[in-house]
Parts: sequence; C-alpha cells; structure tokens
Amino acid sequence: MSISAVVRYRIEVFDPAAHLFRVTCVVAQPDEAGQTVSLPAWIPGSYMIRDFAKNVVWLRARCGEHAVAVDKLDKQTWRCAPAAGPLTIEYEVYAWDLSVRSAHLDTSHAYFNASSVCLRVHGLDGQPCEVELCRPLGEAYSEWRVATTLRPKTALAYAFGIYEADDYDELIDHPVEMGNFSLASFEVAGVPHDIAITGRHRADLARLCADLEQICTYEVALFGELPPMRRYLFLIMAVGEGYGGLEHRASCSLLCSRNCLPRADDAAVSDEYRDFLALCSHEYFHTWNVKRIKPAAFLPYDLRSETYTRQLWAFEGITSYYDELNLVRSGRITRESYLEMLGQAMTRVQRGSGRLKQSLADSSFDAWTKFYKQDENSPNAVVSYYAKGGLVALALDLTIRQATNGRRSLDDVMRELWLRYGKPGIGVPEDGVERVAAEIAGIDLRGFFDQALRDTADLDLAPLLEHVGIALRRRAAQSARDKGGKAGEGENRKPLLVLGVRLVANGNEGAQLSHVLDGGAAQAAGLAAGDTIIAIDNIRVNAKNLEQTLQTFSVNQYVRVHAFRRDELRDYDVQLRPAPLDTIYLSMLEAADESLRQRRDAWFGDGREAVGRSL
Repeated sequence: MSISAVVRYRIEVFDPAAHLFRVTCVVAQPDEAGQTVSLPAWIPGSYMIRDFAKNVVWLRARCGEHAVAVDKLDKQTWRCAPAAGPLTIEYEVYAWDLSVRSAHLDTSHAYFNASSVCLRVHGLDGQPCEVELCRPLGEAYSEWRVATTLRPKTALAYAFGIYEADDYDELIDHPVEMGNFSLASFEVAGVPHDIAITGRHRADLARLCADLEQICTYEVALFGELPPMRRYLFLIMAVGEGYGGLEHRASCSLLCSRNCLPRADDAAVSDEYRDFLALCSHEYFHTWNVKRIKPAAFLPYDLRSETYTRQLWAFEGITSYYDELNLVRSGRITRESYLEMLGQAMTRVQRGSGRLKQSLADSSFDAWTKFYKQDENSPNAVVSYYAKGGLVALALDLTIRQATNGRRSLDDVMRELWLRYGKPGIGVPEDGVERVAAEIAGIDLRGFFDQALRDTADLDLAPLLEHVGIALRRRAAQSARDKGGKAGEGENRKPLLVLGVRLVANGNEGAQLSHVLDGGAAQAAGLAAGDTIIAIDNIRVNAKNLEQTLQTFSVNQYVRVHAFRRDELRDYDVQLRPAPLDTIYLSMLEAADESLRQRRDAWFGDGREAVGRSL
C-alpha cells in the first residue's frame, strides 16, 4: 500500500564519467527553527567510521526560487536557515568506492547504499519517504535497469521510477544497482529470490540458482520461517579481484572475482566457487542473525558515531560457523570438503599470536579501531571475531550436543533467539546469547563463556570433535601457500624454513615485508614491517624466489640478510627456523560404534551429500 511521503529524494546519475550522483531532497514541512540534515558516519554491518559526508562535493538549499543559507555544524551535519515552505536541498556525491559499503558510479553501472547518498532529515527520519531513481541521459544508458528491494510506488519491476520506504532506516537498508546486469530467479518459502550480476562473467545461472535455492531453503527451515518480505535479492558485482559482502533486510550485496562463479563448462565445485557459496550462505543467514536478532545497543542504530557491543562474536562468529556448515547440510559439498574448510579456519586463527592477547569480547568491542583498521602489527595484536567466533560457535554447538545427549544443539539456540528477540524486534542484551545457550544446554555455561569470550587461552576443540568422530591434527606448513585443511605430503620431507613474515607481492624489486610475526626469526634479528629484503648471503632475492632460496640452507643456520629500511641499506644475521606446527587438518575417525556414527551424522545434518560432482 502506498504511503504519503514527507521527505522526497531524487537521485540522478548525473555524470558517470566523473562518478557523480546529483541528489535533490525535498522536505515538505521543514523545522521552523531551521532544518538539520546529515549523512551517516557508518553503515550497519560494517563497524568502522567511514564518514560518507566526505564525498559530498557541494550542497545548497532553497525555498521556491529563494536561496536558503546553510551552515555546516560538523563533518557530516548541516543546518538550513528557517524556510516558510517546502525546503529543497541539492547536492552532488562523488561515488568511486567499488565495495559493498558505499557507492560506485562509472559508465558501466551505478551502485549505492542510500546511507552514502540520502541525507537524514532530523526529526523526520521516522516518517515515510520516497525516492525517484532517474535513468541517465544518453543512448548508451537506454538499456539500463534497476535492481533493488525498495518497495515500488510507481516504478515497474526492475525499472526506473519512484520507490518508497516507511522511514529512513528502511530506506538505507535496500541497496540499489543500475546498469546492464544478468538476472535469474528461484523461489524459497513462497518468496521470489532474484540474482542480479553486474560485470563481465560466464556464470552458469541455472546452476547458481539451484545451489542457492538449496542453501536458502535449509536456512529457512533452520529458523522455521522466512521474515516477512516481498522478495529477496542477491546483488553481485563480478570483478577481476575482490571479495566481500554486506547484509540487508531483504537483500545482500556481494563482491567477488568472476572466477568464483560457476561455469557451464566446469561441473566441479572449485575452491573459489565453494568460498563464494559460503559467502552467500553467510549473508543470507544474516537475514535473521543481526538484521532481526541484533544487539540491544543497535536498537535503534545511531549512525553518527561508534556503537559498542561485545556481542559481535555471536552475530558474525555464529554466522561464520553456519555459513560453511550449511553447505554440507544442504548437500552442496561433501563432508570431507567441509572439514577442509573448517581446518583452514582453525589454521587462520592459530597463525595469529593476537589470539593470545585479545579476548573475543574485546575484539568485538574494539572492532571500530582494531579489526576494521588493521596495520602491520595486527596479526600480533588482534583476533578476528569472525574466525575465532566461528570456532567458539563450533565448541558451543558440540558442548550443547554432548550435554543433552544429542537432543539439543546450537540450532535450538538460534531458533529461540529468533522467537524471543528477532521476531518481536527486541534487542539482545549483552548476556542474552549466553543465557539462552545455558537454558538450551541445561547446564551452567559460565565457565565455558568466561574462557571462550573473556580469556585468551586457545580453545580445546580436539575432545569435542572426537566426540562426533572427527580427529584434529597439527603439522607444519609446507609452503607459504599452504592454507591448511589437508594432510601434508610426506612425513619425512625436510621441514620448511621460514622467516616468520608475510610479504607484499611487488614483482622483482625485492621482498617487502608487510607483517613480521611474533616469535619468528625475522623479528628476533630486528627486521620490521616495511623492510625490503634484497639479498640473502649476497644473492639477490625477491618476493617470488625468497621461499625457495631459504630452503637451500639448514635448520638453525645463520644467514646474512640484506634489506632496505626506507632508503637505508641494513644487514641482519638471521637464524633460520622451521615452520611451527600451526597448520590444522581434520579427518573422520572410523566409527567404533553406532552411537558415534549417529552423533556425527546428526552434527552434519541429514547426511545428504553433493551428488555427481567432483570436489
């Protein structure tokens, strides 16, 4: 049903070559004391101050034909002088951020989150609004369409025209794509689910629809229902290199390499496609977990400045646990393939000493300044609430299963969180997830959560996994490209010699260090992030041959490393060390009894496997 808007926006693709949107905001009844407007400092789901107002090129206001004075109050806020009638605010927005968080415009497409381009009208942000999306001028744009889950007012499906929203919060929760995109559809729970892909690609859309249909169907079944929506939309930008996603109430924005998408001439599930399906699974799971089940601190969102919570481990970590697990539960990948992904996740956590210094609760709280603003020391100081949060979710799931003899699980926790908090729109208190988990488990979980969330000791996952018939094993990395998840090649091979560094790939101009890891040979010798190694024992090296060169020496041997720090050439005596046992892989134990097999089957879901595919 159409609503009467009190704030109207008009968004023009004004100059694609210059990456400029032109926006007009009309306020029917402005504040008599002077209307205040602003742009958000951040976007929900991405916890970093991004200062979208920095992209406003100019802004002016008028009442009829008369100019209205505008004062800028702070970095993102303007106040217009009192106006007797409707207030019109016009401004231009520079859009050149190819990401899922902001806005991007060129001659090939236009994409935006309204939080980047639509002013918040203070005092009226809870009132109905409408937005007119205008086709750019010129024959080159005659075939452009619009993909968004905004509710159409006069616009036809996938067409330019007028859309509407109940309030500003809803307006900024429906991203918009304009251009020549591929379109495909499937249905889940009686609701159309569309896929719009922008960018050059050769994706097998029928296969992508079939796979996403199974994943989405499984996740709807897990929660018991799909939240009310007219349709759901996967907005995908296919590029040469890129990866990321951002959830919204009835859609998600995804950025991926075009090589991640399935091709009709390749029946295999590549590692890249598997990761892309996990990304889709992750963002779709957010339809419940964080878009509806959300921290009390986020009700309502205050997008002017940071909003702190220690619960991001639950909203991102639990989602990260399910995004891969649901691939095997929905039959998209085999159990062995899932265990490989889980082993790689464990390896990523194990390889950062920051896990021993920052608790998961603190990682959540400090997301604004540490996780989203990582630097050369981050692996030594920060733990990811995504990655370790996923492992805590795994431990919690297996703990509940063991405590209840398989009668309850983390699935029951998520359903209860949905019914208690998400569906009625009540914010989850800071200890809400912990209390619900303890209720479901029927045991005191305070010790578990104190260790998992507020301590920095490693999780003891091996016995929990063994209870469901999974063995956890460790080994040393066998190359810099070794992500873990698989057994190594040969037990008697020479150990890999490492410096304990990560490199910037910069061709043949030496090997520049992006990170120097705690406890490594490079740190012990005095090398630092930013240094560029140019030779070892007077032999030139670069990013491509450094690892191979190191293998010509012996364990504990001292080598002379020549490196530039800024413009100064320095020498270091480095004692080479073997790669640590920080690479994890998992395997299924032979089921000694029927109960173990049943516990494992229950954890993996209904036991369906991917059929007819090479994995």
